[in-house]
Amino acid sequence: MNKYTCMLVLVVLLCGIGFTGCQKSPGNHDAETEPTSKGEQVDSEVILNVLTNRVDLIENGVFQKYADRFAELHPGVTVKFEGLTNYASDIMVRLSTRNLGDVLLLPNNIKNEDLPDYFEPLSDSLFEHIHFADFKAHAGLRFGIATGASTTGIVYNKEAFKRAGIKDIPTTLEQFYAACEQLKKAGIVPVYLNYGAQWPLMTWGEDLVSYMTGDADYLNSMVNTDEPWTIGNAWGQAIAIVKTLIDRGYVEKQLLSNQWETSKTELAGGRAAMYLMGNWVINQVITAGAKSENIGFFPFPYDNSEKRYAPLSPDWFVGVSKFSANKQLAEDWVEFFVNESGYVDDSGFLPVLENKQPSLPQFKQFLSFNSEFLERRVPNDQLLEIANTAQIAFWSGDYIQEWIAAPDLQEVFNQYNERWKKARTITKS
Repeated sequence: MNKYTCMLVLVVLLCGIGFTGCQKSPGNHDAETEPTSKGEQVDSEVILNVLTNRVDLIENGVFQKYADRFAELHPGVTVKFEGLTNYASDIMVRLSTRNLGDVLLLPNNIKNEDLPDYFEPLSDSLFEHIHFADFKAHAGLRFGIATGASTTGIVYNKEAFKRAGIKDIPTTLEQFYAACEQLKKAGIVPVYLNYGAQWPLMTWGEDLVSYMTGDADYLNSMVNTDEPWTIGNAWGQAIAIVKTLIDRGYVEKQLLSNQWETSKTELAGGRAAMYLMGNWVINQVITAGAKSENIGFFPFPYDNSEKRYAPLSPDWFVGVSKFSANKQLAEDWVEFFVNESGYVDDSGFLPVLENKQPSLPQFKQFLSFNSEFLERRVPNDQLLEIANTAQIAFWSGDYIQEWIAAPDLQEVFNQYNERWKKARTITKS
């Protein structure tokens, strides 16, 4: 085991986050739902409906392979998948109609105290030796289990860098802009924002803001002010970077259309050079045609200082719908999906199982830059309540779109600060 692998294992071992107030309690299941043990033949064919954001894994057949293996363990059960292209926004509509299928990813912008209204508690046995076990918990019950862990950085095409004459990885923001200029002159799209897809913009918003200051509680501390958005703070700095990239022509030309799937092909082929994205996208770019050895990964140089932070975060959490007619089978799928399916490795995540080592080779390069990892904190209910009252959908990317397009950033910040102030007043009353 080389030194970088050792470092990575250490990071993974240290990344579990413990929270008080979530004592172990067995998951509750409706009396009318008969448990089905693994390998047991069900009385009649059962269809298990799973909602997911991974449209690509539906289309390329990877999810079907998981379903086939699950059916071998549960004869008579058919797993069907429904992919939501803009999951963060679409799932909120589905919550209002209770059309949630049997298994789904938990929305990030609902309070933990509201989870029992939509989700079934999961059995404690699922959370043994699991990182982020209490992220989606309330009143001693856990409602979601992390599907993987990740960090965020610059995913890049090494051949594109070579064609542009870039010899050294940029470690400051000015060096990053200089690399973008070289790529532009070489006829290569420097950075793919995926503005039209909307959801990827959260990596330039609350994701970047949550770690660039080195304060893991930065987002939660927003509840203490009437004016969380200013040009001079982390929010202003983050959006200013995006605006600079656009103003200098360092991003894709077709900003308004959803080009998410196309962008992976462009990056794989070296026609585009970089994403600011989680490590999970690396395997998707490789699937789109890139060679693994041609894709690199380094921390985003968001400023010109020597100190660099990188986030360590859980990905989406998966759980069982409270309205499912097949709750035990749905939980069996959740356990299979997280522990046995191979999804973590197929998707390029850090494992959530404490005793499992990550397999993605690009992490070695990322770790060589010696960034300090900042563990993501659970968004507190007060933050989410104020945001929901102000109708600001964190982790959706939609308001980031508006800010990027605004001719006067401070003016749009003022508008959002006013909404935030009113929402704080309402939630205090």
